[in-house]
Amino acid sequence: MPLMTTKPMFDLAYGGGFAVGAFNVNNMEISQAIIEACAAEKSPLILQISKGARKYANMRYLKHMIDAAVEEHPEIPIAIHLDHGDTVELVKTCINDGFTSVMIDGSHHPYEENVHVTADAVKVAHAAGVVVEAELGMLGGIEEDVVGLSAEEYEKNIEKFLTDPKQAIDFYKRTNIDSLAVAIGTSHGAYKFKHEAKLAFNRIEELMKTCPGLPLVMHGSSSVPQEFVELVNQYGGKMPNAKGVPEDQISMAVRNYGVCKVNIDTDLRLAMTAKIREVFATKPAEFDPRNYLGPAREAIQKMVQRKLHVLNSAGKADAIMKHWEKLGKPLPSFYNKTKAA
Repeated sequence: MPLMTTKPMFDLAYGGGFAVGAFNVNNMEISQAIIEACAAEKSPLILQISKGARKYANMRYLKHMIDAAVEEHPEIPIAIHLDHGDTVELVKTCINDGFTSVMIDGSHHPYEENVHVTADAVKVAHAAGVVVEAELGMLGGIEEDVVGLSAEEYEKNIEKFLTDPKQAIDFYKRTNIDSLAVAIGTSHGAYKFKHEAKLAFNRIEELMKTCPGLPLVMHGSSSVPQEFVELVNQYGGKMPNAKGVPEDQISMAVRNYGVCKVNIDTDLRLAMTAKIREVFATKPAEFDPRNYLGPAREAIQKMVQRKLHVLNSAGKADAIMKHWEKLGKPLPSFYNKTKAA
């Protein structure tokens, strides 16, 4: 399956009660785990690459890993997406690198500047057949180059930072974006909240009314599984009070509202780090990377498979393939051979 944009995915997700998982990739083991999980569950997939990942892993290596995934699993719809692009120049670079979807994040700018930079990015991307995600509102937490508000400040003044539905429709009309990342109570990183998270479902309802048909995106949506936090702490780590978004609230957002894409990064890092720490602590003589990266990869795959059921995307791959074909994008010959086999 050639890489596709997120359009055929979101066309079905918006009214279909599911969301596509957008998982950040930084190295081979993480990429393999995500791909194998989606193949096992027959789920569509968005592979996200951040500015930090480009710097760490080298885009050429990342692109070839994704090409390998496409060859290995032609039955899985895959989009390659720029996460938190901060300039139009970076958007252009990623389009030239073969990305099928890009995010331009101007949420840290004043509103009018956000509109301006987003509209410029949309013009560039749409001319190349690439779709655009933008962001409106402000999230808490810290992840890579994305610095939000502290947990204390965010929780104390959360209503102030949530996406304004009336502003959203103005933003949508003036920029012509394809999807919108919204602030609805989620937060970046592993230390998202001081107290139990509570998503602003009433705000999502208002956004769906003012912007009907616009696919919504949840950033900062890792649930920070406590089994991994406990392993990290048990084997020499220090992650007190790490809390994420409860999976039941994520599930409600995607099954009952117009949330079509859910970003997950912290949980991948946490699963990998927890298993590596466990191997180092229980097998101190171990020095073969395969013997600690292997268990880490397995832990990520199992965790991602569970997430796909939370997102209700398991089993949706074939329907998206058929929709992609209806949009005038023929399936490669080897796809039909694979299905027949």
